[in-house]
Parts: sequence; C-alpha cells; structure tokens
Amino acid sequence: MRSHYCGELGTADVGEQVEICGWVHRRRDHGGVIFLDIRDRTGILQVVFDPDTEASFALADSVRNEFVLWARGKVRPRPEGTINPDMRTGEIEVLGLDLTVLNAAKTPPFQLDEYSDAGEDIRLRYRYLDLRRPEMQQRLQARAKITSEVRRYLEEDGYLDIETPTLSRATPEGARDYLVPSRTHPGEFFALPQSPQVYKQLLMMSGLDKYYQIARCYRDEDLRADRQPEFTQIDIEASFISQQQVMDMTEGMLKSVWRQTLDVDLGEFPVLSWDEAMRDFGIDRPDLRNPLRLVDIADLMQAVDFKVFKGPANDPQGRVVALCAPNAATLSRKVIDQYTEFVGRYGARGLAYIKVNDLAAGAEGLQSPILKFIPDEVTQAVLDRVGAQDGDIVFFGADNRKVVNDSMGALRNELGADLGLIESGFRACWVVDWPMFQRTREGGFSAEHHPFTQPTCTPDELKADPEAAKAAAYDVVVNGYELGGGSLRIHSEEMQSAVFDVLAMDDDAQSKFGFLLDALQYGCPPHGGIALGLDRLAMLITESQSIREVIAFPKTQTAACVMMAAPGAVEEQQLRDLHIRLRQQSAKAE
Repeated sequence: MRSHYCGELGTADVGEQVEICGWVHRRRDHGGVIFLDIRDRTGILQVVFDPDTEASFALADSVRNEFVLWARGKVRPRPEGTINPDMRTGEIEVLGLDLTVLNAAKTPPFQLDEYSDAGEDIRLRYRYLDLRRPEMQQRLQARAKITSEVRRYLEEDGYLDIETPTLSRATPEGARDYLVPSRTHPGEFFALPQSPQVYKQLLMMSGLDKYYQIARCYRDEDLRADRQPEFTQIDIEASFISQQQVMDMTEGMLKSVWRQTLDVDLGEFPVLSWDEAMRDFGIDRPDLRNPLRLVDIADLMQAVDFKVFKGPANDPQGRVVALCAPNAATLSRKVIDQYTEFVGRYGARGLAYIKVNDLAAGAEGLQSPILKFIPDEVTQAVLDRVGAQDGDIVFFGADNRKVVNDSMGALRNELGADLGLIESGFRACWVVDWPMFQRTREGGFSAEHHPFTQPTCTPDELKADPEAAKAAAYDVVVNGYELGGGSLRIHSEEMQSAVFDVLAMDDDAQSKFGFLLDALQYGCPPHGGIALGLDRLAMLITESQSIREVIAFPKTQTAACVMMAAPGAVEEQQLRDLHIRLRQQSAKAE
C-alpha cells in the first residue's frame, strides 16, 4: 500500500513519486494551499495539495486531525525560507497528486502533539491514542532497540534464551503473590512468578550452563514511579562463574546498550561496599552524580550536653551525621522548615542546622539555634571535618541508624536537585558485600535479597551469628536507581538448609522447596547470576519520569487498567468452575 515510511524520505528522494500512509498530525490552510502533516512511527512528512489537483484538494480540505490517509505524490525540495531543521524530513515535502481517506476519526479527547497537557489518567484511558504521540513511539522504539541489543550481546556470549513457567507456586520473595485458582485442583492455587529464580537455578543443575530470558514477572506490592504489578526482567544465570565474572559481563552488556542506543560511554563502574554506600549516602542505591556526602560526627558529640546529639552518639544503634550544602546559607527559614517537614516523613524528629556566614569570625560568624548547646571547639571540629566554607549550610541528623540513613539520604538527594548540584549524564556503580539478613520487627530474620543467596561464611558460622553474615550479592546502580541485583547462589543442601533454619522456615521450607533441596543433592554446580529491570533501563535511557512511559499498556498506581476497566467482576459460573465463593460485602451504613 505504501512505497516509503514518512520519516524515511529525504533530499536523496527528490523527484521520486512515492506512496505513503499515516495519520493527519496537523492540517493547515495557507491561502488556497493545504498542508497536511502526515505521521507514522518513523516521523512526520509535509504533504502539499494545491487546487490544480481538484479532487484531492477538495478531499484534503475535508480531512481533520487523526484521519487515516493514503497519499501519492512527488518529492520536492521545500522552498527557500521554509526549511524546518527540527524535522527529520524538514528539507523536503511531497506535492500531493492523489489522496484517499482510509478511515475518518472523531476529535481526540486530547491533542496528540507536543503541545498536549493531558493528565496521566486520560492518557491511560485512551492509551491507544496516547501511543500515537511521537515521543511515546520513540520511547517504545528505544525499548525495542535495548531488548534487541541485550539479546545480541548475550547470545554472542553463548547464553541460551529459555522460557520458564508463569504458572508456578508461591515462594517467599519479598512481595505478595498474584494467585491463580486451579479449576482442576479444587481449593489450590498457582502463583504468577515474582521472578524465575528457582527455575533458573534448576536449569543450572540441568547442565544448561548459560541461561537468559526476557522474563515477565508479577509482584503485588505498593507502587511507585519505578514499579508496576507486572514488569519485565532481563534474567541471567551461569554455572562455574565468579562474582567478578558476572559483574564484568553485566557491565559490558550495559555499556554496549548505552553505546548502541545513545552513543554514550558509561565509563568505569566504581565498586562500593554496602557499608560504604550507607556511610556516605545513607542509601544502598547512591546517585553518584550528586557530590554531597554524609559525614559521621558521633565521636565529636559523645561528650556534649545536647541530648539530641549525645544520646544517639553513645548508642551502638544510633548515628549522628552532618551534611554540608555548598553556597546554601541564604536558604530562608521557610525553606528550612520545608526540609524539616521533608525529613519528618522518614521518621526524623527535627532538622538541626548551622549557617556559615563568616568562618574567620568564629562563633560570631555562625547562625544556628543549636550553637548555645555545643562548645565552640566541637562546632569548629565539625565544620573542619565537613570542609565547610563561607556561604555553606550544614544540616544534622541524629537518631537511630535507620532513621538517620533514610532521612538524611533522602535529604541529600533533595538538596542536590534543589541546589542544581546533580551532574548531567549517567553515573553507574556496583554495591557489593551486602548483609545476608535483616532483622524483622518481630525479632527474627528475613533475607536481604532472597533465601537462595550464597553467604560468604560457613553454615556453622551463619547459624552462630546471622547478623554478621555477608552475602555474595551485588547490585548495579545507575543515577540512583537500582537497575539490577544478583548474587552467587547456594549450591549445597547443607548451606541451603542452614539459611532456611535462620529464617525459621522449618517445615515450610520442605513443603515449598523440597524439590530444590532434593535437587541440590544430585550434583549442583556453583552458579550465580543477575536480574535487571528492563522497564527501568528503558526509563533511564529515554530519560522518562516513570516506567509507565516506557510500557505500552501500564497499570495505574492502584494496579488497575483504566482503559480495559481491569480488574473487573466475573460471571458467577466462572467462580463456580473455580470453586470460589465471594464473601458478601456488608452494606454501607446509612
């Protein structure tokens, strides 16, 4: 039906007769000449109709935005002074000779060009229209290019694309499962996979030593800008591989993706321990584009009379830090109060500060409500340690370690953005040497990553002191986003049982993972891997604000599809077939 895509035409095609198809992006009538901007997924092309082609001119006069057209015409240079350097096809136009309306269109509920200000709710309601917008098409094309490059890179390295089931059983991986009732097994349920973790480990035991999959995963968890109930992982696993080899492979793949899609060199990936990341940034996914750092000052505050600082400074579970913001002493009290409210969302009970107006003037050159509680020599030692200069402001966090890390880590990010300190471009890093477990509120333990992660100690050492155990785990972080995480896996039944013991799974482990414990007894090779979020990767590369911008048909933040009105009620017969009876909802009080 067409000879060319709209965006493919250029000056090399001048004089050629072409046939194109697409949607009317914009229609303009200039003094008896009609200009139609026709759009397809490759770009926009200007087609000109004049009165000499009487029938086509009349038809062009009748079309409106989003009509679907076929047009035939002759490529010609644009007249002098009308070249559009911002358009891929801005040097040429097509003189229209024939025109056919393939389908008329109602007036869209929002504009489909760069001037649209439609909210996300209406964009998702009419997603099939939203996807026509050039920026959305560019994002999905970029995602396709990323996926293609990942496949190419891994397959050239000998990895096999192997599908794993999406109907499985519930596994403890940190989020709620999406359950699927079984018709043939009354009262029993499948679970949609949170990841292919167990399956890919079983593939390693099967001798298929290099596996990857562009895997669909499901997690029923609270949503954020970078989360969806269903998402896509680049899932990778290999046998007889070291942690460094996994990291080198992943780093090479990501560098290749950035090079092929953006022509950008990611550079070297610094390696930080988990302890270093928490110490300097208060977060395990640091944005290295931000130069601000948290500085420990507990040792300086242990003897002061100011209880707000002294208490946490002498508490083994406490932390006291300073954060120096350059050239920010001019911040108003109103702005500081806003930052105080901000850290309060993370549990902080306040936000102390010192404005450095004139270092040379000593205490007289400082401004803060807390100065009267801290000896001058301690104040000076703090300023020296953080490298404060005239015009800076120093913020303080003092509380238990988690509150300080959460609140001051978030404040670091907020200040970096507000003060214009964030570097442009991309900064990647590795975070390694993770804790194996974290304490639960009930006093037990949960796995920091998942229960199949290889500890770096022996089973006996693990059981003797679980809190001290480190994991052979590693996360790759880009611009403050956890892009992927992985680990070496447990390959012995003894170690796997020890981990289940620490997690107090006991009988539950046998019932849920008896097949895995059995498999580990039949010659399991050492193995490890990583999983990267394809949606997050596409979001970063396209510089989108949310992963919803790089998913064709995403869910809302309440895990619903407003376009298809899903989830929705089903017929009573379907429920009976699945052996399900719904509880009667209590009537609302009148």
